[in-house]
Amino acid sequence: MGNAFRKKGDWQHAIEHYNMAIELDPDTPAVEAKEMLMQILEFYHKDSFNP
Repeated sequence: MGNAFRKKGDWQHAIEHYNMAIELDPDTPAVEAKEMLMQILEFYHKDSFNP
């Protein structure tokens, strides 16, 4: 679900779903996906995104 929201540009919901996946399984690939998304957002959307 996180990837689906990310593809739509719905960053907040993507992060929420990545967090849920990480809670269920700390070794999930969602860990890397969330880290990459956070780096992208921090670089391109510093002013409009506040994690």
